[in-house]
Amino acid sequence: MLLLFLFLASLHLWNIGQTNARSSSTHEFNKGLEWLTRYGYLPQPDPRAARLQTREELASAIKTMQRFAGLPTTGELDKKTLDMMNKPRCSLPDIIGTSELMRRRRRRRYALSDSIWKKTDLTWNVRSFPRASQLSQEHIRNIIYYALRAWSNASALIFREGSSEQADILVDFTQSYHQDSYPFDGPGGTLAHAFFPGEHPISGDTHFDDEEMWIYDPENNFQGRGTDLFAVAVHEFGHALGLSHSSAKESIMIPYYQGPVGLPHQYQLPLDDVMGIEQLYGKRRLGSHPDQNGPQLPPPTAPPIPDFPPYQPTYGPRLLSPDRCKAHFDAIANIRGEVFFFKEKHFWRMQPARNLVSLEPAQTLRFWNGLPQDFKAIDAVYERANDSQIVFFIGSYYWVFTDTQVNPGYPRPSSHLGLPPGTVIGAAFVWPHNGKTYLLEKDQYWRYDDQLGHVEPGYPKPVALWKGVPPDLDDVTRWNDGNTYFFKDTQYWRFTAGNVESDASYPLSTAQDWMYCQGPHTSSPSAPRRGEGGMCLCGGTSLKVAPLLAWFLAFIWALC
Repeated sequence: MLLLFLFLASLHLWNIGQTNARSSSTHEFNKGLEWLTRYGYLPQPDPRAARLQTREELASAIKTMQRFAGLPTTGELDKKTLDMMNKPRCSLPDIIGTSELMRRRRRRRYALSDSIWKKTDLTWNVRSFPRASQLSQEHIRNIIYYALRAWSNASALIFREGSSEQADILVDFTQSYHQDSYPFDGPGGTLAHAFFPGEHPISGDTHFDDEEMWIYDPENNFQGRGTDLFAVAVHEFGHALGLSHSSAKESIMIPYYQGPVGLPHQYQLPLDDVMGIEQLYGKRRLGSHPDQNGPQLPPPTAPPIPDFPPYQPTYGPRLLSPDRCKAHFDAIANIRGEVFFFKEKHFWRMQPARNLVSLEPAQTLRFWNGLPQDFKAIDAVYERANDSQIVFFIGSYYWVFTDTQVNPGYPRPSSHLGLPPGTVIGAAFVWPHNGKTYLLEKDQYWRYDDQLGHVEPGYPKPVALWKGVPPDLDDVTRWNDGNTYFFKDTQYWRFTAGNVESDASYPLSTAQDWMYCQGPHTSSPSAPRRGEGGMCLCGGTSLKVAPLLAWFLAFIWALC
């Protein structure tokens, strides 16, 4: 009996491995993990704890996602699940909180116990409009007006248009990184997000990705040609009022974009959403209506919204982004306490808590204004110690930025820094031991004086000063722990404090320990040590289990 039980258990494990191998490729598997983490089904990676995640826990997260999306709960990243993950959607998480406890205990329809407005009379304002849209500003204001009225028709809430300086709910159309932790990703993907009520300046604010093609299409006559603004606005204002995502298929708060929902002036919220908003703010009072009770400012005109204008494509194809898990970054820099990883025309951004702001990269040209439009890659970046200016090196030229704006008079040739003409800097960093700036080119370096604006005499010198690293580094950066990290191809080395010799047991995997990647292309010479590496998934241990399992199956077969 014991042997039979062990055989069946082993066969079950083998079947799980075979099923998962069939259900998704390594790339799809990694994309699925990123998606589950991004939208709250798995905890965010924490490099301070080498956390082992079991296959059962991963399957449980997939099942939760499938139940939420109304899919068969297979626990596998099958085609239907991956197709749903690729649908355009809201960029806020489906599950609020990043721990297992939050996942188990969250049952309430609203986001947090204190995430409601303390009043029922709210003001709104469209602070910025799409930069390239066929919808007029008045048209957009009307759509926003009707989207809010959908919620006031079902609750005690009253909405009035106010000034941008005092409005409770500010509406913006913006792109990429825009001063919050939810960068947009261009056409498709995430569409919009809103911030829950509270006492913060950003509470209630609602942001739409300006790179989407926003249309008015209540009859769904232009399928695939754009995104209906009214449907998305109703959803996002639900968040701005305190509602989280719903798993009810008929709910407007389902996280995936489902297409137009009909004529705005005739639209009524589904029952699931009516019950949610009533629970927060109570039922609509007789005689209360957003157009009554003496509005402080005249409401926007609300005649039938004009017909959709002729279809004219506005945006070209989305710029393909590189794979962060293949590492080999062009430049890496600590800027304002955050580390930026540059690759081709994109970058990833790591916060001081060692969490990536987004698993998807942002486009460099949308963040730093003044770099050449046709550049292929950033060679080196660093933040000057004396004035916090940011210096970019591309080829034999450099640019100096104040925050995200280039300073007048740039670019300039690197020879203006006292370097030999034509020098191409491949790495630049401030050494925390002495506060000096070091500029590296292949196997040599110069020490640069930021105060004088010139390299110091007696240079260049060989990079071999730092023992244990190869020449021609990709880049070097300091971290907030006072240590310095050298990067080359897929590996990195750590230099503690002012040491000039790499710490023992390095190099390690850049993709695994900094980019939170898993898979055969992220293998590290040694496993990340506790408190230093990223979280470990069961995929990292399956290669060790497979030979033992094969041996055990052969042993059982021999007994039979």
